[in-house]
Amino acid sequence: MLHIDWVNNSTLTELALVGMAYVLSALVGIERHRQVKSAGLRTHTLVGLGAAVFTLVSGYGFSSITTTDVILDPSRIAAQIVSGVGFLGAGVIFVRQNVVSGLTTAASVWLVAAIGMACGAGMPVLAATGTVLHLLTVTLLSRVARQIPVAGRGRDLTVHYGDGKGTLRLILERATELGFEVALKGTRRQETARAGTVIEANLRFNRGRVSIDHLVEQLTDVSGVQRVVNAAGADSSL
Repeated sequence: MLHIDWVNNSTLTELALVGMAYVLSALVGIERHRQVKSAGLRTHTLVGLGAAVFTLVSGYGFSSITTTDVILDPSRIAAQIVSGVGFLGAGVIFVRQNVVSGLTTAASVWLVAAIGMACGAGMPVLAATGTVLHLLTVTLLSRVARQIPVAGRGRDLTVHYGDGKGTLRLILERATELGFEVALKGTRRQETARAGTVIEANLRFNRGRVSIDHLVEQLTDVSGVQRVVNAAGADSSL
C-alpha cells in the first residue's frame, strides 16, 4: 500500500523550486503576451510549472519505493517532457500564404519547459540565467537583427491596390521603414465590377532588414492593398 507522507525533508525545497519555476515562466509569458502572441502568459506559465512538477516527481516522487531491487532513472521523465513539449510548440506555428509565423513563440514554449525542468532539478541559477537570456534575445538581439541588411538579390513584387486612396505612398513608406530600397518598374490599370479601378504595380525591393516573406505580410496589412504576389508565385491576399 502506498504511504502518503504529507510533509517530509524535501517539501520546502520542492515548494520553493515550484514557486521559482512559476515566477520565471510567467516572466517569459508576460513578454509574449505584450507581443500579442498565440501562446501568452497563461500558456508559458503552465508549461514551465508543469515541467517543474514533472521533474520534481521524477526526482523525489518514488524515493519511498526505491530498494536494492528497484532502480529508478529520474532522467526518463525529463526526456519525455522534451519530446512532449515539441508537440505543444508545433501547435503555435502557422503557415499562411507562404509566410511562417509563431516560430519564436514555439521556441519560447520549449525554453520555459527547460526553465521549469531546471527549477525542478534544483538548479535555480541556471533557470534564472535562461530567463534573462530569453528576455535579452527578444529585446536587444531583435533590435540588432533589424539593423543587419538582408543579403541577397532584390525581389520583384506585384501589388494590387485600389486607385485614388494614396495606397502607393503607404506601401513605399512601409517598405522604407523596413529598410528596403524600392523602385517602381511599371503599373497597369484594371477595371473590375466588384472593386472598381485596381492598380497593379510592379515593384523592385532591394536590401531591407527583414525577409521578403515578412515584407509581403507587412504590405498585405497596408490599407487599400488587395493582394501581393511575389516572383515565386506565392499570392498573399486579404
